Amino acid sequence: MIYQSLKKQDPEIAELIQKEIDRQKNGLVMIPSENHCSVAVLEAMGTVLSNKYAEGYPQKRYYTGNQYIDQIEQLAIDRAKKLFSAEHANVQPNAGSPANLAIYLALLKPGDKVMGMKLDQGGHLTHGHPVNLSGQLYNFVQYGVRKDTEQIDLDEIREMAKKEKPKMIVTGATAYPRIFDFKAFRKICDEVDAILLADISHFVGLCLSDDHPKPFPFADVVMTTTHKTLRGPRSAIILTKKEYAKAIDKAIFPGTQGGPLENMIAAKAVCFAEAAKPEFKTYAHQIVLNAKTLAETFIQEGLELVSGGTDNHLMLIKCAPLGLTGRQGSEALAQGGIYTNRNTIPYDTGTAFEPTGIRLGTPALTSRGMKEGQMKIIGKIIAKVLKNINNDNILKELKDVVAQLCQEFPVYKEMTI
Repeated sequence: MIYQSLKKQDPEIAELIQKEIDRQKNGLVMIPSENHCSVAVLEAMGTVLSNKYAEGYPQKRYYTGNQYIDQIEQLAIDRAKKLFSAEHANVQPNAGSPANLAIYLALLKPGDKVMGMKLDQGGHLTHGHPVNLSGQLYNFVQYGVRKDTEQIDLDEIREMAKKEKPKMIVTGATAYPRIFDFKAFRKICDEVDAILLADISHFVGLCLSDDHPKPFPFADVVMTTTHKTLRGPRSAIILTKKEYAKAIDKAIFPGTQGGPLENMIAAKAVCFAEAAKPEFKTYAHQIVLNAKTLAETFIQEGLELVSGGTDNHLMLIKCAPLGLTGRQGSEALAQGGIYTNRNTIPYDTGTAFEPTGIRLGTPALTSRGMKEGQMKIIGKIIAKVLKNINNDNILKELKDVVAQLCQEFPVYKEMTI
């Protein structure tokens, strides 16, 4: 992709975009919620579809001139339904957080009781945190992980559900390195007559490769972003059983959104087509192989991980035993070109801004073509840096390792401004 018009029209923005392209090319993205989507997905986003207003749904628009837009959105819908074995798909949500809020609007009333996972133990803001609208409009009671295993205890969740009798139970997480047993959650929901919402945003790609349990037929509603392990545009979709389809569609439009971003919907359609290919399953499976190897390397190097390892694409390093905060550790790694994020860990002694964990994962590294051998190299240098955070010689070694790996496994070779 060559952006000649942009360079001519707005050289200041063009220069900054070029710097970001270079940063992604010359650094290793290990933030688990980030990935490198294909050039085809990027091209779909940058099209004249952005010019069109298309309030409503295919064949039910409030504006004329949508005959081709309808076909594009219907393709995205059909591909999503087939890919996830869903009875209904809404491809209009702009992001994961508003998608979750639309689901609550559709299926709950303000003040209804909901169970969701605690933010500081792996959950998401929209799973009922009090600073989020979800926690302000609905009566969330929150489950977490056991202190001894740092994993979810389904017996504890069952007891909580029986006591609280929620209208909905939310599964899924943003920083939980183990799997979610949707079949078991379904049984719990059936016992208390609750709706099951599966937020699979982080591990959606692993559901497609059978490295994580699939949410259907157990979940009533599924929400996923499309830019993490699915490797698509920064957006989201909602998948439902037929009985909830009408309510979900109404909650998106006109409930919470106006005109949909049809350029992003086209990019989602491209992403779904890519994810339906056999090579995507191979890719997603490699994400897990890489994550397990990386976790094993950390442990061999003496680092402590939340729950002792990983079953999915991410892991959390405990920084307190190293005498560090998560911010100090992540910023030291970023200086050398490895991008992670500071994160709370279960029963964190720090704060949200100064937590004691680092969250990192393997989706973007796997998109570059890296495998287990590279994970061992990366794991060893990360451990070395975290143990010697103020050593300039080790920081130089980190930069050299990153430069070598970026050269061997390039990304966006054809992209320049």
